[in-house]
Amino acid sequence: MRQGLRGVNLCRVTSTETSSIRAAAARNNADWCAAVCRSHGIPGTFGETAWWSSRRTPPYYPDAVTLHHDAVPADFLTQLDMATPGCTIKDSFATLDLASNGFIELFHAQWIHRPAGLPAPGTSALRAERVSTAARLHDWQVAWHGGDGTPDVFRPALLDDPSVRVLALYDGEVLSGGVVLNRSAGVVGLSNLFAVDGIDVDAVWSSAITAAADHFPGLPLVGYEHGDDLAHALAGGFAAIGPLRVWLHDA
Repeated sequence: MRQGLRGVNLCRVTSTETSSIRAAAARNNADWCAAVCRSHGIPGTFGETAWWSSRRTPPYYPDAVTLHHDAVPADFLTQLDMATPGCTIKDSFATLDLASNGFIELFHAQWIHRPAGLPAPGTSALRAERVSTAARLHDWQVAWHGGDGTPDVFRPALLDDPSVRVLALYDGEVLSGGVVLNRSAGVVGLSNLFAVDGIDVDAVWSSAITAAADHFPGLPLVGYEHGDDLAHALAGGFAAIGPLRVWLHDA
């Protein structure tokens, strides 16, 4: 366990509130996955217990996201393309056992939540600017990926989605980091946060939190993280509110 995680309270709200927030976080994440898919011309479907895409989704994005802890594989599995490699499922409540369906656990993570109105830690030294052109989005995506061979994930159509903000964080005129915000019912999702090499990651988190309050005032933040990224989120005032798993079809 990282030193920074010792003694951290993983649930700062009641169990009933936590359950509601986890459901809102899962739905927010599914809304974001659906937005990315739409930008690629890939349709998605929202069912009662899950969201899914019958076509292969863009890199790093799941083919299904469960929305309720009572979701079962039969709710969505037959709708997915498991004939070609790369099918993934976000098990939002870590309740599914998909091994018998040919899946292996890819990774596990924690949903995170930060109440509205909580001040950002430290100093928000980086200037946040909304990415509004295809050229700026290209530069942002290259910095996000961190090198050559940048995958085709974020397309310009995302910039026209009123629920989405792609933000670049600058130190002067130098691109130093970035984050994506997406609004859904009652919450704002924070994802794809990155810091350019040599930039203080905690400063990026602080600046992203401040920017979220500026763009979507009065709304709590949700997302999910694991490993070092989870430690930075907890240091930034988020609470871990429950596990999720991502499964990969072992085709």
